[in-house]
Amino acid sequence: MSNLPLLDAISMATFAARGFLRLDGVVSDEINAQFLAEAGTPPEVVPGRKLMRTYGEMLAASDIPEVAAGVPLAQAYPPGSAAARLLDLPAVAGAIRSLVGPDPRFDHHFLHVTFPSAYHEAAGGENVSQHTHQDSTIDPRRAFDLQIMYYPHAVTRDMGGTRFVPGTHLRKVSEVAIGRYQNIRGQQHMVCEAGTLLFLHSGIWHGGGVNLSDRTRTMFKIRMNPTRTQVRQFDLSTLASPAVQRPIFLTKGPQPRSVEQILMTPEPWFEQDTGRLEFVNRVRLWRYLTGDDSYDADYWLTRLENLATA
Repeated sequence: MSNLPLLDAISMATFAARGFLRLDGVVSDEINAQFLAEAGTPPEVVPGRKLMRTYGEMLAASDIPEVAAGVPLAQAYPPGSAAARLLDLPAVAGAIRSLVGPDPRFDHHFLHVTFPSAYHEAAGGENVSQHTHQDSTIDPRRAFDLQIMYYPHAVTRDMGGTRFVPGTHLRKVSEVAIGRYQNIRGQQHMVCEAGTLLFLHSGIWHGGGVNLSDRTRTMFKIRMNPTRTQVRQFDLSTLASPAVQRPIFLTKGPQPRSVEQILMTPEPWFEQDTGRLEFVNRVRLWRYLTGDDSYDADYWLTRLENLATA
């Protein structure tokens, strides 16, 4: 659809730099209620019943379909289902088009249910948070998959909403190597109103928080792959052309908001030295998204590519 509300250059640069995009409250109460009904009600707490059995029973009873990997995303969900209606929302469809291009492929989905302490106590287990991890350890591409996390009900801080670390999407690690890190400077926890969507670059470090409330927390994840180019899919009319190098280091006041300012804003966890590698990787990702192999911000790649011999 040519009339989709595509992301502007500032939003795209923010995603390139930080690896996420939030759409708060974009899904209606009606669709939220429909999704929760399709997901089903968690089974009652039964002493001695293992949590995975409880989880399995809920998944088996839900109306969320099994979907084979590799089908077109547009064909993944029955027409009229909550997931299909969600993906058809103009703001959602426009963001998907901007980030992964037209005709994405369905990879997988999962209903993440985080149970309160009563379920863990009944099962004889411990109520703990999920380890911090990166989903894309085996993925060396500049291209990226997109993961949408959907929160059909309000998430309070004590419900342990998804935590993620902005800006980690371009730092490849072995998944379990970061499992011991539970608190990283600058991490965010999803506290949000019902109907909020979190769009994540497939490489971002994240994990589920511990649910300390007395309510079950539900999140639905959909992962999709690009099938066509991701280059220049956003609203190009908002992209300054040509890009102009700005003054660096010796500056006399705040810099105006721009793609360059966003790409060069460090995250709290950046080290003074190796954090600069993230600036380089951000510029490379922006080159990919814009199709401009000559683009640079603050001269990072120009320095590396300078082969002058005279």
